[in-house]
Amino acid sequence: MKISKQARRDAKELFRSCCVDGLLDENRARQAVQQVVQRKPRGYVAILSHFQRLVKLEVARRTAKVESAVALLESSQASVRANLNRLYGAGLSLTFAQNPALIGGMRVQVGSDVYDGSIWARLAALKESV
Repeated sequence: MKISKQARRDAKELFRSCCVDGLLDENRARQAVQQVVQRKPRGYVAILSHFQRLVKLEVARRTAKVESAVALLESSQASVRANLNRLYGAGLSLTFAQNPALIGGMRVQVGSDVYDGSIWARLAALKESV
């Protein structure tokens, strides 16, 4: 579905109105969607579609997944959490997972950013270069 420029602008404005201190407020987003559905302005389906896309991108940007070959100690988790909060700001939702396929090291994904310091990634890069 093609979205008009006006619908994009309206969706961005709606999204900005749902943010508090740079973070998306879930309750405001719900209320904003309800108001748009009730009022049904011109192109409201396109507005809501683009708004949904913006919300998904924001949620992905504020979610981090940390994978390691072995379970991380609490001190290591705290260090990773502190460094990611320093880089991406407060309000980051972190999940820690164990992935033995990594062999060693750690892989961190925050939104579309991926930091891969695993042995598996290094072996794959070595394989590509040979």
